[in-house]
Amino acid sequence: MEVTCLLLLALIPFHCRGQGVYAPAQAQIVHAGQACVVKEDNISERVYTIREGDTLMLQCLVTGHPRPQVRWTKTAGSASDKFQETSVFNETLRIERIARTQGGRYYCKAENGVGVPAIKSIRVDVQYLDEPMLTVHQTVSDVRGNFYQEKTVFLRCTVNSNPPARFIWKRGSDTLSHSQDNGVDIYEPLYTQGETKVLKLKNLRPQDYASYTCQVSVRNVCGIPDKAITFRLTNTTAPPALKLSVNETLVVNPGENVTVQCLLTGGDPLPQLQWSHGPGPLPLGALAQGGTLSIPSVQARDSGYYNCTATNNVGNPAKKTVNLLVRSMKNATFQITPDVIKESENIQLGQDLKLSCHVDAVPQEKVTYQWFKNGKPARMSKRLLVTRNDPELPAVTSSLELIDLHFSDYGTYLCMASFPGAPVPDLSVEVNISSETVPPTISVPKGRAVVTVREGSPAELQCEVRGKPRPPVLWFRVDKEAALMPSGLPLEETPDGKLRLERVSRDMSGTYRCQTARYNGFNVRPREAQVQLNVQFPPEVEPSSQDVRQALGRPVLLRCSLLRGSPQRIASAVWRFKGQLLPPPPVVPAAAEAPDHAELRLDAVTRDSSGSYECSISNDVGSAVCLFQVSAKAYSPEFYFDTPNPTRSHKLSKNYSYVLQWTQREPDAVDPVLNYRLSVRQLNQHNAVVKAIPVRRVEKGQLLEYILTDLRVPHSYEVRLTPYTTFGAGDMASRIIHYTEPINSPNLSDNTCHFEDEKICGYTQDLTDNFDWTRQNALTQNPKRSPNTGPPTDISGTPEGYYMFIETSRPRELGDRARLVSPLYNASAKFYCVSFFYHMYGKHIGSLNLLVRSRNKGALDTHAWSLSGNKGNVWQQAHVPISPSGPFQIIFEGVRGSGYLGDIAIDDVTLKKGECPRKQMDPNKVVVMPGSGAPCQSSPQLWGPMAIFLLALQR
Repeated sequence: MEVTCLLLLALIPFHCRGQGVYAPAQAQIVHAGQACVVKEDNISERVYTIREGDTLMLQCLVTGHPRPQVRWTKTAGSASDKFQETSVFNETLRIERIARTQGGRYYCKAENGVGVPAIKSIRVDVQYLDEPMLTVHQTVSDVRGNFYQEKTVFLRCTVNSNPPARFIWKRGSDTLSHSQDNGVDIYEPLYTQGETKVLKLKNLRPQDYASYTCQVSVRNVCGIPDKAITFRLTNTTAPPALKLSVNETLVVNPGENVTVQCLLTGGDPLPQLQWSHGPGPLPLGALAQGGTLSIPSVQARDSGYYNCTATNNVGNPAKKTVNLLVRSMKNATFQITPDVIKESENIQLGQDLKLSCHVDAVPQEKVTYQWFKNGKPARMSKRLLVTRNDPELPAVTSSLELIDLHFSDYGTYLCMASFPGAPVPDLSVEVNISSETVPPTISVPKGRAVVTVREGSPAELQCEVRGKPRPPVLWFRVDKEAALMPSGLPLEETPDGKLRLERVSRDMSGTYRCQTARYNGFNVRPREAQVQLNVQFPPEVEPSSQDVRQALGRPVLLRCSLLRGSPQRIASAVWRFKGQLLPPPPVVPAAAEAPDHAELRLDAVTRDSSGSYECSISNDVGSAVCLFQVSAKAYSPEFYFDTPNPTRSHKLSKNYSYVLQWTQREPDAVDPVLNYRLSVRQLNQHNAVVKAIPVRRVEKGQLLEYILTDLRVPHSYEVRLTPYTTFGAGDMASRIIHYTEPINSPNLSDNTCHFEDEKICGYTQDLTDNFDWTRQNALTQNPKRSPNTGPPTDISGTPEGYYMFIETSRPRELGDRARLVSPLYNASAKFYCVSFFYHMYGKHIGSLNLLVRSRNKGALDTHAWSLSGNKGNVWQQAHVPISPSGPFQIIFEGVRGSGYLGDIAIDDVTLKKGECPRKQMDPNKVVVMPGSGAPCQSSPQLWGPMAIFLLALQR
C-alpha cells in the first residue's frame, strides 16, 4: 500500500515579550546597477557616480515600527526631469538610460507616524563626454617696417564633459606643448561655455601647415573612452562666404513659386549649407537642396525670415537672411472720432469729425487707401482732409477729417484698401454718418445680471449694445487677478454681445465684464457692464469613507459633513443601513436653521448593528455619499520587519526556521484579542497550514513572536495572520518571508551555508583573481552549457537548490584562477573544521584548493587542502582541519584545467569550532546525482528530519 504524506509545518510554542517596539523611521540609501564608484566628497555627502545612458538604481532600506512608508524626491538638475514619487516599502528608484540633466540630489523620506520622518540623501553625478568641436580662427596684422603680413591662427577645441576633460593637442602624431615649440601656445580662454582649450600658432610658419588633432579624455572614468577630432590646416584654409540670388527683402504674390539660391563665394574646407525659417520650421512642401530653397505655391502663412548658413569650422559661420513677404490683407476696421479738442463724444454740426480706416497687411507700407462718399471718390477740400499716417492711430492708417461738419457732409463713406497691381482682393469698410449716428450704450437685459447654471451645462452671458453703429463687445474676467477667459485668452470678442460657454465648470464662476470696442464704432471711452455667473455643483462631503471600530456594547456617533457645494446648504440627508432606508434621526435645534452636517447615533455596537452605513446629502443640484463601515472587528496585526537574524538554518537538512514577530494595531479600540489564526503557504502551492495561536491580553506596542519551523530551503512563504475577538475575525495581515542565508560572522555557529541567498553568506569574489565563481541552480543553468561536466543539481537534488561553481569555457585559459573569500572570523578557539561538498566532474578538471588567509600581520594565504582531476559525477564531502592564530578568512580557489570540460562546484560549507571527525567519509558512500546512471547511495548524515519523518510513516 502506497502512503502519501503531507508534512505540515511544525510550529513551536508561542512567546510574547511585553515591550513597546514602536520606533521612528530610520533610512539608508543603498545602490545597485551600473555604478562607476560611490565615494565621500569633501563635504561628507554621499556621491553616486554613473555613466550617462546607464541604469540608475537606488534603494531606500528602512527600519522602524510600524513599517515606514518611503517616498523619493529630487532637487537640482533640470526641473523638467521628474519621476513619479512612490509610496511603497523599500522602494527601488530605477531610471533607465539616465541623462545628464537627471543628476542632482535624491532624497529618500521614510515616515511611519512615530517621531519625525527619516530623510537621507545621495548626490548622483552623471558622467559623460560629448564629441569635441574644433573651430579655426585667424588674425592678420600689418607689420609695416618689415613689409609683410603676420598671420596668427587659433585652433579652438570645445567639449562638454563631466568630470572636466583633459586636452591633448597633436600635430600629426606628435604631441604639442609650450616647451617643445616656441611658435605654439596652449591656453584656456575665459568666459567660455563648456571645456575649451586653444592652440595658438604664432606668426604662421610653413611647418605649421599640417593636420592637428584635439584629443579629449576623462581618464576612462566609468569606462568612457577618449574622443578626438582632426583638422587639416593648409595655406588655402578660409572661412565661408555667401551671396544671395535675390534681394534681402522679397515681396511676392500668393500662389507664386519661390526659389532662392544661396551661393558660396569662398571657404576651405568646403562649407556646409543649411536653410532655416523663423518663426517655426520650413513650410510644408518646401525643399532645401544644397544652397537652393524652393517653396511651391507660397501662401501668406509662409511669410517670415529665411536664413542660409554656411559652416566649415573656420572663422564664424556665414549667414544671409531673406525676409519673404507674401502680400495679404485682412481685418478691415474703422473708427469714428468726434471733435477731440472739444472733448465731445457725439457727432455735432459745426464740430470736427474724423473717420479712420485700417487693414492688417503684408507688407503694411505698400497698402493704399481710397475714400468714397455716396459711391463717388471723396475730393479733397479745405474742409475735407485725407491723411495716410495718422500719428494718433496704428501705423499706415488712413483718416478722413471733416472740418466744421455741415449737414451736407452726412452720407455713406467707404474706405477701400488695395495693393496696386497685385492679385490680392481689395478690402473695404463702410461708415454711415447722419443725425442717427450716435455713440454706443451697453446694458444687461433685465433678469440677466445673474446667470445660474449647473456644472456641465451650457451658459450664455448677454450684454445689449445700443447706438449706431453697434461696435463689437469685448469680455473680460473681473474677480480673478490675471485670470484668463474659459477659452484661455485674456479677452473674447463677440459681434452680438453674447458670450457663449459650453460645459461650464465651477472654476468659471465669477464676475464677467463686457465693454464696447473702440473700433468698428465710436473711438470714445468704452461703455461697461457686468454679469455674474454662478455655477451650481453637487455637494462634496467628508468623510467619503470611514472605518469605525468600537467594542461591543459601546455607542458610536456617525457624522457626515458638507465641505462645499453650490448652493452651500443641505437640502436633505438620508441614512441607510446595508441599503435599507433608516428613519430620519431627531433634528438638533442648534443646527436646524443652517445645518452643515448630518449625524446618526448608535446606542450600542452589536453584531446586528455592524455593517455598512450610508449618508446621502443633497443640495438640490446633486448628492454625495458618506460611507461608514461600523464593526467591532480587531485591526490588522503589524508585522515587525526589524527582527535580527530571523532565519535559522539546520545543518543536516534543507530546512530552515523563521522568527515571525508582530504587534497589534490599536488593541484597545475594540474587544481584547483572544487568539490569532496563522496560515502558512509555500509560494506557487495551493495547500496552506492553519494554526490557532491563543494569547493573553495584548498591549499596544507589545511585541508578539512565533517561530515557524520546517520551512524548505530556499522556498518563500506567504504568511497570513488574523486576530480574533469575541466579535469574530478581525482584519488579516499578510507578508512574504524569504529565505536568507545566515552569516556565520562574527560569531561562529553550526549553521551551514547553502548559497541559497544572493548574499551567499557574506562570501565575496576576490578582486585579484582572473574570473569569478557563479551562483546557480538547475533552473538557472545555461541550456547550452557544456555537457559531461558540472553538477545537474545541488547536494539536495532539488532543482531549486543553489550551489557555487566555476565555468571553464572560453574565454578562460589554462591556469586561470577564481577565488571565493569568506567573511572575516575572529579566532576564539585553537582548532576549527571546514566541511564542504565538492563536485569535480569532467575530463579537463583542474584543481580545487582551500586556503586560509591569516589577518594577524597583513594578509598571509596558506594552503590547507587541495584536490585535482576528475572525481566523477558525484557530490563528495571533505573535512579540513585548520588552526588559525588570529582573525582569518577561508578561500575556495578553483583553477582552470586544460580544457572547457572542467567545471568545479561546491555546496553546503560549514565552519565549526573543534577538530574534524577522525573517520572521514568513505568516498564511495557519496551522493550520486539523479540521472547520472550510478547507484543511489547516501550517507545518513545527509538525511534531514523531514526525510526521517517520511521514512517512519512509510514503515
